Amino acid sequence: MFGLFTSPDKQMRTNARNWLDVADRVFNYRRDELGEAELADLQKKTETLRTQVREKAGAEKLKLSIEELEPVLRKTGGRIYPHSGLREWVEFFVVAAILLIGMRQFFVQPFKIPTNSMWPTYNGMVPEVHAKIEDEPGAAANLFRKITLGASAHRVDAQAGGELLIPMANGRLLRSPSKGRQWLVFPQAQYQYEFYVGNEKRTPNGATGVEVRPMASVSVPQDFDMRMLLRDALAPDAPDFETALAKMDYVERTGSDSNGNPVRIQFFRTGKYVKEGERALSFDIITGDQLFVDRMSYHFVRPRVGSGFVFRTTNIPGTIDENRNHIDSYYIKRLGGQPGDKLQVRNGVLYRNGAPITGAKAFDDNATRSGKYRGYQDIGLLAEGKTYTVSEDGYIALGDNSYNSSDSRYWGEVPKKDAVGRPLWVFYPFTSHWGPAK
Repeated sequence: MFGLFTSPDKQMRTNARNWLDVADRVFNYRRDELGEAELADLQKKTETLRTQVREKAGAEKLKLSIEELEPVLRKTGGRIYPHSGLREWVEFFVVAAILLIGMRQFFVQPFKIPTNSMWPTYNGMVPEVHAKIEDEPGAAANLFRKITLGASAHRVDAQAGGELLIPMANGRLLRSPSKGRQWLVFPQAQYQYEFYVGNEKRTPNGATGVEVRPMASVSVPQDFDMRMLLRDALAPDAPDFETALAKMDYVERTGSDSNGNPVRIQFFRTGKYVKEGERALSFDIITGDQLFVDRMSYHFVRPRVGSGFVFRTTNIPGTIDENRNHIDSYYIKRLGGQPGDKLQVRNGVLYRNGAPITGAKAFDDNATRSGKYRGYQDIGLLAEGKTYTVSEDGYIALGDNSYNSSDSRYWGEVPKKDAVGRPLWVFYPFTSHWGPAK
């Protein structure tokens, strides 16, 4: 808008300076490639325009000189001039990518919560169960929830009738690797879980037993906690899936694992009966919290006890997956201990240097079993009666969801050098967690 108050002569001089910048670039970058005649013509036209700018010539005179310079630049400019629209867009995106990479590497990095070890402070993927078909969102609501919550709908219909059975082998839900898509585009590693039904059956000798048949299967992302879903769907009053499972009877059958090895499968009887064709299980998966992480602060100050902190697992020998492979990833936990701290768990309360730990609301909520917080589990490094002293080179990382958290109690300290940053802001999904990180 300021150009409205600038004289035509000044505007044209500004335009001429831009053309001179292009001419100087062509001369400096291509003078070794140009012939003598081309170089002389370029210098002559450039100097003419430069002199006119210096002498503050009028707009008409400058315009004529620019029109004489432009075809010379077109002839001699090579890749420098003229600029194609595609080239300008490519340069723009390359510069933008460099800036984003720099920001991500040194200042602020987006991070997605992978699991529910920090639940309910931060969520990994969590289920939302629909007890009845009429509770399920419609098409418009599903689209809205997809955009705002990253929600994906899963509907499981019974292909056979009977009592719903949960199959377990070696203490794990029966599952197999599968492939899926995230947002219908991006490849996503998934697990396929199998469900069965059982029916009372009388044998020829008069004894009764349970006939086990496949009922349905469902595929979900590998990071999704199927145990949380089954607890919410089948035993919402139980504190966790294991407690609900302990109250169920089961029948055993011989089966095979994904490698074909024989295994005894326990089919736990849920007490829920379904009819063939009936909705057996209905739920949405709400995507995990996504937040920005400050990567700069820890270059100048060390993490504070009670703060959430993100760290690499590269140099933690105890972080291995179920296939005994080392995990090279980023985790987020809460800092429970600094070098020299003495830590202990007593009656679900975490003690630091002889007193109940402070520095975060989650510490207080776990100590009082407030809301969904269940206290700290005494296991591993912090097993009952044990006191652990943090070394000079590490930190203790603990999950707020202590009974469902793989943390320092199991795999040891986080080396100081692997602390990455502190969470700043939960930017997605748009749930009650949206806003400043806790």
